[in-house]
Amino acid sequence: MAATRIDCDIHPAVGGTRTTLLPYLSDHWKEQVVSRAIDGLDLNSYPPSMPLSGRADWRPADGSKPGSDLAMVQRGAFDQLGASHAICNVVYGAQAVFDSYMAADFCRAINDWIAAEWLAKDTRLRASIVVPIQAPDLAVEEIERRAADNRFVSVLVPSQNETLLGRRHYWPIYQAAEKYKLPIAIHAGSAYRGAPSSIGWPSYRYEYYLAEAQAFQAQTLSLIYEGVFGKYPGLTVVLMESGVSWLPAFMWRANKTWRGVRVEVPWVEREPAAIIREHFRVTMQPFDAPMDATSVADIIDQIGSDKMFLFASDYPHWQFDGDDPIPPHLPASLVKRMCEDNPIETFPRLKLNS
Repeated sequence: MAATRIDCDIHPAVGGTRTTLLPYLSDHWKEQVVSRAIDGLDLNSYPPSMPLSGRADWRPADGSKPGSDLAMVQRGAFDQLGASHAICNVVYGAQAVFDSYMAADFCRAINDWIAAEWLAKDTRLRASIVVPIQAPDLAVEEIERRAADNRFVSVLVPSQNETLLGRRHYWPIYQAAEKYKLPIAIHAGSAYRGAPSSIGWPSYRYEYYLAEAQAFQAQTLSLIYEGVFGKYPGLTVVLMESGVSWLPAFMWRANKTWRGVRVEVPWVEREPAAIIREHFRVTMQPFDAPMDATSVADIIDQIGSDKMFLFASDYPHWQFDGDDPIPPHLPASLVKRMCEDNPIETFPRLKLNS
């Protein structure tokens, strides 16, 4: 029997609003999409033509988007890269549009499409629920609508939104997520409501991509200091494509500052690093550590928890070459945990029945 290797982050691509999602939209939005020629809402960190968006051997020969062909994804994620199961995270522009009703209908369509045309055709696949983060009440409705389907194992939100995720108006989402044992998966990407850095907009896509780490740091602090985990102690947050090497220095500085000014946030009763180790998980592609074994060992040791790491290939995004998505120099014991034990603990609804 093949070893269990749960890929926590692969990316089925929406071919287009009119070509892929139209059958799943409500009558009103079907008419709007056709009459207004709405299509191609690729408002995310991976424009399809960008090399990072798809390795050459993972791009369909017909020029369609990397990740848009189920058979090709199956060959890549399972046969080539060795996953036994995989979680689909659909990164599309539904969470960036300003009309919250449009966003809600598009998110609903994405979830119905992935259920009917991917999950139903391969029992090794699971998915995250895409929610309209623009309107927390509508996001809760979508969580409630999909909660009975255990093939959906988490709730997907972008790392850059209108406001920081710890703010109280988002809390109903966390209440629903905790109720249904759904981790919040914060994925690299933006609603384009503000600049990715604190001092303005970059000129180049790669600046934007690199600045994602700052967004993850800001969201982590917000969730901790606003008191989300005191209110929802059963909530888990997965940082997807956040990188890893920033964590040790960030955790150290968060602890240092908390000790000095904790009077401002008396509800945070433990060191931030301890809260991070308990409630946060990180996917291991891209793995941004130095390429020597000593440095990798130091980073893992400084993070201080072998439960935080989740195996991910980020297929079809180009994060590594070759057929092995496991970052080099990781201890064998950690590889075992991040491929099987940690995903099963992180995603309680993940039932391995095939």
